Amino acid sequence: MKPRIAIPVPTSTDLAYNQRSWSQYAAAVERSGGIPVEVPLTASPSAVADLINTCQAVLLPGSPADVNPQKYGQEPVPECAPADNARENVDELLIQDAHNLYKPIFAICFGLQFLNVWRGGTLVQDLSILPVNHAAGRSVAVAHTAAIAPDSLLGSLLETVEAPLQDDFLRLPINSSHHQAIGIPGDGLRVAARCPQDGVVESVEGGQASEGASSHFVLGVQWHPERSYDISSSSRSLFDRFVAQASVWAPRPIHTSIA
Repeated sequence: MKPRIAIPVPTSTDLAYNQRSWSQYAAAVERSGGIPVEVPLTASPSAVADLINTCQAVLLPGSPADVNPQKYGQEPVPECAPADNARENVDELLIQDAHNLYKPIFAICFGLQFLNVWRGGTLVQDLSILPVNHAAGRSVAVAHTAAIAPDSLLGSLLETVEAPLQDDFLRLPINSSHHQAIGIPGDGLRVAARCPQDGVVESVEGGQASEGASSHFVLGVQWHPERSYDISSSSRSLFDRFVAQASVWAPRPIHTSIA
């Protein structure tokens, strides 16, 4: 059976954004062999939990909102966009379930930032003072490159034709649509990629267990591979591996599910 992938609606405030963006995530999941499942932001926690129970993995999409900075011990700066409490509440339910049951997690842009904060990390609230235009937007196919550690999970998914080795790192051309980024990585998250020009974190990875039969697939990227699915073999590879991990997911035995 094809795995069901829970994807929350990106935002509670912008219907046009939802209609444009959610379908791209859903199409990428479908083309990689999964079944996208829309998780509404207006449902009750119990209804969301019931829906999550039917899914084998979680994809956390982007959003025009910014994570509430009070969740990582900071007051918002003027450049910080308003938080979306409805989206954050649903993401918390999704992440908690995925961590409890070791369900695969693929986090993109805002989804990566929220996952990092949930794991106890911090964010840089605004990148506009940096030399790289990280907020380039969807109309710019390649905003800059990401320097990716070859021995990382992310590095293992890339082809050297698209991401050649340079100065001991794989250099992958990526799009970019964000003005915030990871500051301090959350518990257990390893930095897998940075922007080579300014050091901004572009990817993290790592579940509770990283080796053997109990390994947990958790991968987050700061760019939007769903937008470049048609033109990038690396983008397709990220979704392919995520869906493949979801297809083999099974609940942990009871004797190992309580730590």
